[in-house]
Amino acid sequence: MKQRSLATRLSLLLSVTVMVIFALSGFALYHSLAKQIGVRDDAALLTRIDQIRTLLRDEDAITLIQQKPRLFANMLGNTESLLVLRFPGQPPLIVVNPGARPVPDIIPVPTDQPLGLASVHHQTSPDGTPFISAAALVTTRDGSGQIEVITGRLMSDRTQTLNSYRDQIIVFTALAALWVAGISIWLVRRGLSPLRRLAAETDAIDVRRLSHRIQSDDVPMELQPLVAAFNEMLSRLEGGYQQLSQVSADMAHDLRTPIGTLIGQTEVALSQPRSVRDYQALLGSNYEELERLAKMIDNMLFLAKAEDASQAMDWQVIDLAQLGEKLRDYFDGMAEEHAMRLEMKMQGELRADPQLLQRALANLIANALRYGEGGSTIKVVSTEQGESLELMVENRGAPLSVEQQSRIFDRFWRADASRHQGSSGLGLSIVRSIMRLHHGSCAVKSEHGINSFSLRFPR
Repeated sequence: MKQRSLATRLSLLLSVTVMVIFALSGFALYHSLAKQIGVRDDAALLTRIDQIRTLLRDEDAITLIQQKPRLFANMLGNTESLLVLRFPGQPPLIVVNPGARPVPDIIPVPTDQPLGLASVHHQTSPDGTPFISAAALVTTRDGSGQIEVITGRLMSDRTQTLNSYRDQIIVFTALAALWVAGISIWLVRRGLSPLRRLAAETDAIDVRRLSHRIQSDDVPMELQPLVAAFNEMLSRLEGGYQQLSQVSADMAHDLRTPIGTLIGQTEVALSQPRSVRDYQALLGSNYEELERLAKMIDNMLFLAKAEDASQAMDWQVIDLAQLGEKLRDYFDGMAEEHAMRLEMKMQGELRADPQLLQRALANLIANALRYGEGGSTIKVVSTEQGESLELMVENRGAPLSVEQQSRIFDRFWRADASRHQGSSGLGLSIVRSIMRLHHGSCAVKSEHGINSFSLRFPR
């Protein structure tokens, strides 16, 4: 199912809203007018009864009715009115009923009570037209002393007026809805023009233009957070793409060296017959290169897995003193080969993944052994830092510049390219990924000939 555009949705919403407002307003006005006209007609009917009451009080009722019957017919004013004059309980003295309507059976208002709107009775004729009526007693100087006055009126003209008003409201509401629909479409399209320009500008961004940023000067206030978020996303994409390109280039360079060595040595060996000892030496050299390739690939696979935040973590409470003894036993032999000494000062407990934590510390210690000064001491210590715990590996070595410190945790980057034999340049990058999985951070500091690598874990 095809989704409607935002302009169409807003236009329909505005049109429906205006139509509902007009309809409700017309409904309210219609009922207000009907109420006002009803009150006016009820008051006119009561005024007529008052006039007849006054006339009958000042004259001899029977003589007046007999001599001037047309007077009462003229007082009604139209053919839809009804008038009956009679002594209570006796036949009518006069009946003016052009429409031959039944005389309403209602209780008359006594002579000593004033007429009010509550005295008017409302009925409906068989065809649905409203009919109002009222009755009152008047004192006279002849007869039994009281005459009953009954009057009524069929409200056909009021019904026609209200129906005409209702039809006009419907027509005006429909026309207003159509007019607003057209205007709203134009206004919405004009209001959404900045969004269309933004869409066109973002559509022009591709891999070659990741450095482009959308200007927010002429963007409406409501779209500025969107533009800012999109620019931040572009910055992350640009950084990730550049890092991916650099990683690909570095990986190709690092893989090309051992592969080139393997191909070259194999070509030389195959160029002429060799002795068994030569072939054995070749296989041993190839094995070392293949081992280096396997280690590099293993590190890359581990790094890809470590950067997946969704992987399951084996959270455990680790005794740092026991971990330090385990690392000392593993690296003591290597430290002796480099004429260096390990000093473990770790204590307390830390909640982390044991294998990942051990690998992070092992990479830092191996890095310290590779680049540290001979005869120096490598210190591994733990310290409490408020709401966090910090593990630090210190060694004496060549000082690191500010630029080197900023890049030392990047993939395939080495501070000293002349001393990278056997190193893939991924060890410290793996450390950074492990710390991200633990919601911690890693840092390096180099001053006074001491290089310090720290791992900060939140409690």
